[in-house]
Amino acid sequence: MPNVAETFLFSRFARLSIIGLILVAVFTAWQGAYFATAASVLAAAIITCRFRAEISKQRKALIIATRVCHIILLVVLAPTILTNASGLTQWSYVFPLATFAIWPVRWACAVLVPYLALVALAGTDVALGPDRHQFVACVLLAVLLSALFVFLREYKTRQLAPLRRTDELTQAASRDYLSADLHQEIQRSEREGLALAVILIGLDIHKNESLPDADLNAILPRIGRYLNSQLRDFDSYYRVADMQFLAILPGTQTTEAATKADILRKGLHQLLESHGLSITISAGVGGLNIGDDAESLQQSVERALLRAQQEGGDRTQTYSVWSGPKRTTPAAGATHD
Repeated sequence: MPNVAETFLFSRFARLSIIGLILVAVFTAWQGAYFATAASVLAAAIITCRFRAEISKQRKALIIATRVCHIILLVVLAPTILTNASGLTQWSYVFPLATFAIWPVRWACAVLVPYLALVALAGTDVALGPDRHQFVACVLLAVLLSALFVFLREYKTRQLAPLRRTDELTQAASRDYLSADLHQEIQRSEREGLALAVILIGLDIHKNESLPDADLNAILPRIGRYLNSQLRDFDSYYRVADMQFLAILPGTQTTEAATKADILRKGLHQLLESHGLSITISAGVGGLNIGDDAESLQQSVERALLRAQQEGGDRTQTYSVWSGPKRTTPAAGATHD
């Protein structure tokens, strides 16, 4: 999942890039360079979709839209590549790097095949004069630099993998980073006017009970993988106690988070049952309210989870800053208070 700081930096870069590309599009349209205008608009659309995919629930659709715009960009650039049009070749040099940034490596290589075929055709067109050799050399250099960038990115990812700030058993983020990350998410939500919700999930184990270490070590990695599969790429989750996990859900209303908490509870219960552990799950849900900080939001979900477990467990409890825990979603068959 993306780091909060990475997401913030990407949003800054995205906004500045979009503004710059829109200005370029307006200027080139005024100059009558319509291919450059189309390329600028498509580039702005690609960055917009890719940026929104990081914070939107429609991530899959936005990623598809990004790639469709990228393919259209190749179609727009085709005449430019074949004619080596003056003033537009810079778009041809940027295209390989954008390809590796948007597509998985294998698909990126496939997308570059027609691009390189167009470059090869331009290189064999005698009518383009001696400049065609310089154009082809620059394009090949751009492709090689893009490939080097991908190699360094993958190498860095693998080298830093052992240093990730994650819990060894569950691959959840460590509690040491929770307050700082939650503080930054609260700031971003307030700045951008987005909702923010937090879920605290806990196994219903009484204080005088405990799981054997062997059982705990066996089930925790599976719990971590399940949570990772159910949360979005821009959500984050933390192991805050032996059998408690906290998830931060940007752009999510409290009611949506409560529904998600129910899904997670039921899924985890089934997972535990499949390993011979008859243990129920409870969840506390809290949403960002005016005046909340990282500490108060954590306390809200802790109180909601405690209330859910005090009422018998196997339920989701939503916390309201004005009235205390207010919504209880018991499991099927349970009775309301």
